[in-house]
Amino acid sequence: MSDTLGYKLERQVDDYIEHELEEEIGLTKKDYGIESYMDEYLKEALKGGAKTLNKTNFGEPDFNITKYDVPVLFENKLYSKYLIKLDAKGRISTTQSAIKKYAVNGALHYARTILKSKMYKSCIIVGVAGDNPDHVVQQVYYVYAVNGKPKRMYEYDNLHFLSTKEAFQDFLNNALLTETEKHQVLVKSQQKLQKKAKLLNKLMNNLNISTEQRVVYVSGMLLAMQKVTDAKTGQYIAGGLTPCDLQGIQSEKQSDSIKIIDQLSDFLNKRGNITQDKQKLMMDSFEGAIHSDLDRDKLIDKDKIVGKMIQTEKASITKQVFTFLYKEIFLQIDADSGSLDIMGSMYSEFLKYALGDGGSLGKVLTPPYITNLMAKAIDVGMNDRVMDLATGSGAFLVSSMKLMIDDANNTYGSNSEKANRKIQQIKKSQLLGVEYDAKMYTLAASNMILRGDGSSQIKKGDTFKEPTKLYTEFNANKLLLNPPFSADNYGMPFLAYGSKFMSNKERAKAAIIIQDSAGSGKSRTTNQEILKNNTLLASIKMPSDLFVPNAIVSTSIYIFEVGVPHDFDRGVKFIDFRNDGYKRTKRGIKTISSPANRYHDLLLLLKSGQAAVNNSKFHNELWDLKKQYVEDVIDNTGTDWNFENHYKVNTTPEEEDWDKAIRNYMKFKLGKILD
Repeated sequence: MSDTLGYKLERQVDDYIEHELEEEIGLTKKDYGIESYMDEYLKEALKGGAKTLNKTNFGEPDFNITKYDVPVLFENKLYSKYLIKLDAKGRISTTQSAIKKYAVNGALHYARTILKSKMYKSCIIVGVAGDNPDHVVQQVYYVYAVNGKPKRMYEYDNLHFLSTKEAFQDFLNNALLTETEKHQVLVKSQQKLQKKAKLLNKLMNNLNISTEQRVVYVSGMLLAMQKVTDAKTGQYIAGGLTPCDLQGIQSEKQSDSIKIIDQLSDFLNKRGNITQDKQKLMMDSFEGAIHSDLDRDKLIDKDKIVGKMIQTEKASITKQVFTFLYKEIFLQIDADSGSLDIMGSMYSEFLKYALGDGGSLGKVLTPPYITNLMAKAIDVGMNDRVMDLATGSGAFLVSSMKLMIDDANNTYGSNSEKANRKIQQIKKSQLLGVEYDAKMYTLAASNMILRGDGSSQIKKGDTFKEPTKLYTEFNANKLLLNPPFSADNYGMPFLAYGSKFMSNKERAKAAIIIQDSAGSGKSRTTNQEILKNNTLLASIKMPSDLFVPNAIVSTSIYIFEVGVPHDFDRGVKFIDFRNDGYKRTKRGIKTISSPANRYHDLLLLLKSGQAAVNNSKFHNELWDLKKQYVEDVIDNTGTDWNFENHYKVNTTPEEEDWDKAIRNYMKFKLGKILD
């Protein structure tokens, strides 16, 4: 091809794609938009997504298609060498230069912008770059999470998946994530959040915000960033606060902290599912943290942590924290990390530095991939009613709500009328949490709102003193617990009490993670009471570093069938899961050996027992089931619920042991001869 036929302008690449969409795919001009021509919903989602720094206008992909449930965004570039830029680790580069110059990088920037808006749950991007009509290259990706690696869809580069609704649905079916991929996204999101929480903690320490105020300070600001919707219709009313709204005005009625408090009050008031007494309880907590020190609204020099995030020379403490939260935390909360316990991760980070706050109360919060595991282990689905009587930051309810919503979408079709009705019912009436501590209650309610709002039935109160009518009317069939380790009988009474209000008519199950000394004698009396009405199905020995850096403690997960007295002739599954593939340190969690596959296999073992080894999806190479899995009966003492009570070391040599000993001996003798 001669140079005279080569493209000279990027507009020529746009013309090529326009021709492809109309002549090859069969779309009309009504089916797609070019640059700023897009529907208002997409425009709102792209707000603040311009590829040039410091602009607050919306981003403008070269083409957009919104006729299907998932938006498709195109970014076109002149010359094929500008299709994609990878970083040193082989990932799509996210530098400002790469976003501006390269097609795939720019399209990914737009996709992550709309996912950060939480107005879309996923997005499809198409990067296009051309030298001439005979050499135009395209790459298609499915983007499912802000923190997830985009999924390359090689077989769809010809764009024919855009031709019909059926073809588009086939694309989505092939793009769906496996359980292993979802686990990896969840853990990666947690890792990034923990790093940001640590940096945020350092910023708040530099700005002299007391440790006991920090997590409520954070949760209030995150809620103030949420868009305001009409409680009855769900229609959009106004956007949440952004850093631009905090101008550092030095007056009591217009100060930065007052703007946040006013926004919070308006936000909670318009939700409609939060009673006046709950609003007052939450607002008291927020005002006590955010508006307690008027000096925080004075203009001061910027801390270096937020130096590049704020353009002015000076900014209030309130704005500095708000800006960090907005850019580094809020915009990273995406749909596919829906099991992530936002408030819990923040609380855990701040807990390390709060003298006596939490540690003495035994508040050790459960990692999101564990709450997700436990919810799956008791088969939480869209028709269940899930209860947590030691709610903490709401992590179990967050995970359960995510599974229930996914089940509804998979059953009735994503965004269908039936699915949406069911989801509203789930959020309104199928989740119950009770929390005694006022601060933790505020965090739990905030957390549920941030994850899509299942806050209707988060109650502030003493689990054992609440009117029993609360539990009987809710009629839970699933119970999830991580009670305070310092509670009486190590927290087992929470399980004994909660199970009394559950009916076994609907496959009722319960799971509790607890110090495993509770299962070996320290909670003997309560355990005996539990076995009178419930069946122990499984006991899972967990890693001792699971709660690092807040605690190093031996724990087990106990799983029960509720309402059926334990049959002491029936075998119980005992699983040693101390090697879960992760290593946890003060610096965070590290992947050591295929953790996502190990967690996948654990669920298969719980479901199928030893027969799981015959499942093609089970990773046999990761397990030594002779040492990690036992089925055995328990007695009625309530003291033999742990793996080590039932695993017996086999001291009788087997043939492979003899072979190994002989090989080692011969190797030793040969070495001597050679010497």
